[in-house]
Amino acid sequence: MLRNIFIIMMLVALLLCGTSELYAQKYPDRPITLVIPMAPGDALDISGRLMAEQLSKLLKVPIVTLNKPGATATLGTDMVVKAKKDGYTILTTNSASIVNAKVLQPEIVPYDPFKDLTPLGMHSIMPMVFVIRSNAPYKNLKELVEFIKKNPGKIRCGTAGVKSISDFNVELFKMLTGVEMTPVPFKGASPSVTALVGGHVEVGSLTITPYLSHIRSGEVKAIAISKDFPEFPDIPTLKQLGYQQDLLNVWNSFFAPAEVPTEVTEILVPAIEKVVRDRAIYSKLAPMGIYQEYLPPDKLIIRMQEEFKLVEEVAKRYGIMK
Repeated sequence: MLRNIFIIMMLVALLLCGTSELYAQKYPDRPITLVIPMAPGDALDISGRLMAEQLSKLLKVPIVTLNKPGATATLGTDMVVKAKKDGYTILTTNSASIVNAKVLQPEIVPYDPFKDLTPLGMHSIMPMVFVIRSNAPYKNLKELVEFIKKNPGKIRCGTAGVKSISDFNVELFKMLTGVEMTPVPFKGASPSVTALVGGHVEVGSLTITPYLSHIRSGEVKAIAISKDFPEFPDIPTLKQLGYQQDLLNVWNSFFAPAEVPTEVTEILVPAIEKVVRDRAIYSKLAPMGIYQEYLPPDKLIIRMQEEFKLVEEVAKRYGIMK
């Protein structure tokens, strides 16, 4: 009797082991859906599609991109959170849906980014900038701060929307400098750029991408950036100017639903790293202001935690946290 039980237990163990090995050998054996929670043509969409193309070649299966925009990229993110945990539905999303929205707009975020998602790696950064018109009476950030001190209430800063990262960076700037700059939220980046160029606001706060043509033409000037950018090495970061904290970047990362099998992450994580380090993709993204940078899952979690803490601190200080 005992001998029969032992044989049965051994057969079950072998079966489970065999199933795991078979899964590892098979995955992926059919198309993978990559959810992009932004509209076609958005920077996240462009970078996601380029990387999906190369990832498909590495994994030898089609990767089907699916745009699911809305609610600060939280609709598409939530779709992946609720997807089957088999590695065949993954996500590329930005820091707004992972950090900022959870702190500043918790009513639109039904998931916990730390518990409901499996980080697969960060793939790119879009530096944020403060921009002024080239004919402004102040020519750098120091002069802008001095101007604001002497002319309180005179400086307005156009952003991409209420509680967006660009809007948050204005509040962060106020905390670091001790001066008041009035945020003027628009519905997206384009109207904010138009407002700056047209003289309806004095400063702009967005990713560098929508300003690139105006910076290159000399029409506007970037006076602070969240991260050194190779094309414009002379634009300083706040830390380089002596402040304790840099502006927040917008970063883009890959995620899978929580509790996907280890066999899936063991295949996806190294493949994603290889794609992110592909110089051919870099040459296509850099001219658009998208800077490829890889962070492995463990370091991505640390970045998420650090930014969550910072956003929460600033939000509490300025009463913008619900």
